[in-house]
Amino acid sequence: MPSYDLAAQRLRDAYGSGAVPPLRDILEPGDAAGAYLVQQSNTRFWTQNGRVVAGRKIGLTSKAVQLQLGVDQPDFGTLFTDMAIPDGGVLPAHAALQPKAEAEVAIVLGRPLKDCNATEADVAAAIDYVCAAIEIVDSRIADWKITFADTVADNGSSAFFVLGADRHSIHGLDLYTCGMAMTVNGAIVSVGSGAACLGHPLKAAAWLARTFAQAGEGLQAGDVILTGALGPMAAIRPGDVVEAQIGGLGRVGFSVGSESK
Repeated sequence: MPSYDLAAQRLRDAYGSGAVPPLRDILEPGDAAGAYLVQQSNTRFWTQNGRVVAGRKIGLTSKAVQLQLGVDQPDFGTLFTDMAIPDGGVLPAHAALQPKAEAEVAIVLGRPLKDCNATEADVAAAIDYVCAAIEIVDSRIADWKITFADTVADNGSSAFFVLGADRHSIHGLDLYTCGMAMTVNGAIVSVGSGAACLGHPLKAAAWLARTFAQAGEGLQAGDVILTGALGPMAAIRPGDVVEAQIGGLGRVGFSVGSESK
């Protein structure tokens, strides 16, 4: 049997010692089951050592990225409370290895979702509020040379997230045609819309709800759900100021510290 615990250890060590080569010696590029076992091993390790789950992130919601990695569905990772950066806050430059930013719609659940057949309407009914968000993705795999299995094992290439201060009811929002523009140091680096996220952010969230329900877990009240990128991600560097505007949801932003380790 492949050494999934070894792969998990490599990824954990990479947070402190630097990115590691792709996990090809342990995980075949399309080994979804094995990759999620690696991810679960680290999630279990971290929670046992005091980290607190804040919610989930959905990745690979772009059809173009799915084609690039040879898959036909999104993936997910776990968000922890220590990954949250306040709106307008600072990401320490040493806290990430090779970070990139992407603008997303975030939903926060007001009640659990445990239906194996959950629909977009079920998700909408369970939402407490919606806000603009930026996910700071990172890879513990050197040079972002990832396969589907690499990114899944690496907790969905997650790192940090920023939730916009403005909270909105789901009622009356158009999350399908809503436009997004993200800037770095005032220059536009990414544009997109809600439709770019698996056809609709709530469609992505419904997929996640079904996936967790079918695994016997479900999503919990209070969970933050990052529903997926609305446009291309952009590399960020020390000193950068990153902002995103999403139609109907307002702005969200952060800066990257100028000092590296």
